[in-house]
Amino acid sequence: MTDPRHDDKTTAPEGPDAPLHRRGIKSYVLRAGRMTQAQTRGLEEVWPHLGLTLADGRQDLDALFGRRAPRVLEVGFGMGASLIEQAERYADTDFIGIEVHAPGVGKLLDEADKRGLTNLRVYREDALAVLEQCLPEASLDTLQLFFPDPWPKKRHHKRRIIQPAFVELVRTRLKPGGTLHMATDWEAYAEWMVEVMDAAPGFANTAGPDTAPYVPRPEFRPLTKFEARGEKLGHGVWDLIFTRVD
Repeated sequence: MTDPRHDDKTTAPEGPDAPLHRRGIKSYVLRAGRMTQAQTRGLEEVWPHLGLTLADGRQDLDALFGRRAPRVLEVGFGMGASLIEQAERYADTDFIGIEVHAPGVGKLLDEADKRGLTNLRVYREDALAVLEQCLPEASLDTLQLFFPDPWPKKRHHKRRIIQPAFVELVRTRLKPGGTLHMATDWEAYAEWMVEVMDAAPGFANTAGPDTAPYVPRPEFRPLTKFEARGEKLGHGVWDLIFTRVD
């Protein structure tokens, strides 16, 4: 993936007992970017209808969506193309997206409104804070983490979002039998994910013996333009799906 690789300073953690989102190490860096007219429209006109904040507190998801349905959370949806496609294709499922970058949030909101999607809500917040403060335990059927920043430099590995504490937090928010679905185009990060997940209590890898520890790209994960271009060039993509077993 052709991402910017960040080299900023990391603030000091606040201690092991602090909430994850306050321990000073973030898996993302906020970047300034120009906003298109459509992205600005999404943030100004659509946000009041589909946007959520930490100040809204712990959510009753049945009340939020006005129904009881499968619930999927995507962390770091980028410009939102994959999440929009899923929300449109699977109208009987409710989706929540988390992204900190304004252009991506604005783009997704604009597209959601134009397509008349009602099964989608969006946070522009730190994902750890949303998981800890806003989402009830055992409330999610799936958490998706597609192509997170791999932080390839060894001194930055602590910034990778896939860490034991994050995985345990995810486990508590998944329903028993719920899934954590990860995808990356960095083989070294895929191996890191496998190592962390294999050591995590309460999870089982769904990969079959022919492909383990990875799974073939599921049909329900949209193929991005970048990924399709990479496939033609022989670039690899690794999908992992783990199920909560307790």
